[in-house]
Amino acid sequence: MTQVTIYTQNECPPCQFVKNYFDEHKVAYTEKNVSNSTFRNEMIDYDAFSTPFILIDDHPMYQVDLDKINQLLQIHH
Repeated sequence: MTQVTIYTQNECPPCQFVKNYFDEHKVAYTEKNVSNSTFRNEMIDYDAFSTPFILIDDHPMYQVDLDKINQLLQIHH
């Protein structure tokens, strides 16, 4: 089973876009809002400094790349 984690923050349109995209494609994910310092520190451990930061299994994604997301999650259009 693929593990998907999204590091988000409030008032972040790209974060909302990714969550909506995953919801539309029935992709289960864990959301970690970086207003929580523990989650912020986890994200920084990956050298990620902006949201959304997406982790698909062991593949970090520092920007929203739908082609890469679709490839990793095997979403077909």
